[in-house]
Amino acid sequence: MLLHVIARGKIGRSPEADMFKRYAKRISWPFRHTELPESGGKLPDPQTPCRMVLLDERGEQISSEQFARVLERWRDQGVRETRFLIGAADGHGDEARTEADLLIAFGAMTWPHLMARAMLAEQLWRATSILAGHPYHRAG
Repeated sequence: MLLHVIARGKIGRSPEADMFKRYAKRISWPFRHTELPESGGKLPDPQTPCRMVLLDERGEQISSEQFARVLERWRDQGVRETRFLIGAADGHGDEARTEADLLIAFGAMTWPHLMARAMLAEQLWRATSILAGHPYHRAG
């Protein structure tokens, strides 16, 4: 299953970008990263039906194990692509939230978008490591 991170704004050259790249390289599943303009710009059309996950302050706070199990279930159901959307500074609209398959939050605190992107890549690496049975998924 393709793990596709779609984020508003450019990550550029930054410590957060380095961290994002570091974890993205470790992900053992097919992985793609798409950047969209801060405002406007449409999501790329999926080639096949996909699942949509929004990083959103109103989302569920789930453990790394629970996150891994969601990905495992979708993979085993034959889902070809899961898209992870990171919105602009004003977040996602109600329509996007309604259409999403899952809303997740990295805690109740507000995180900078670049940091959220790096945290998502780390959690995707951790989830795929859990599913591969690697004992080192508990290390960072």
